[in-house]
Amino acid sequence: MTHSLFVNGRLHSVDTDGDAPLLWVLRDHLRLTGTKYGCGKAQCGACTVHADGQPVRSCSLSLADAATSRIETIEGAAGPEAEALTAAWVARGVPQCGFCQSGQLMSALALLRANSAPTDADIDAAMSGNLCRCATYNRIRAGIHDAAAALGDRS
Repeated sequence: MTHSLFVNGRLHSVDTDGDAPLLWVLRDHLRLTGTKYGCGKAQCGACTVHADGQPVRSCSLSLADAATSRIETIEGAAGPEAEALTAAWVARGVPQCGFCQSGQLMSALALLRANSAPTDADIDAAMSGNLCRCATYNRIRAGIHDAAAALGDRS
């Protein structure tokens, strides 16, 4: 069956089962491979994308359910918050192996779009569903604070 899916500002037609996880539709059908497979159980956060601006785990969201939303992946992440996070990630050397980073960035992006001055507690709550095997959590938190400060400097 063919489904319409709005991803990164473009409408796509996808010919596959509506029960297919969005993760595999993004990776296999749309060739958007920045979203990673981690656990397949929505527990690690590696597959985080935005659905209507909210972070969701694409491994547990069906194509049929996603088809009613505007999906944003790491490839489509843009705007001042995304730029500030990218700069902070580079400056802080946040990634180690890098596997979880697209999911980390998508969760951090949703946080900064909703809260331009997050506290440590806000960051910990927003990022709690994202696991990092390299344990760069302190650098991630510092990078989010740096990005928030850079955004505040722009206003």
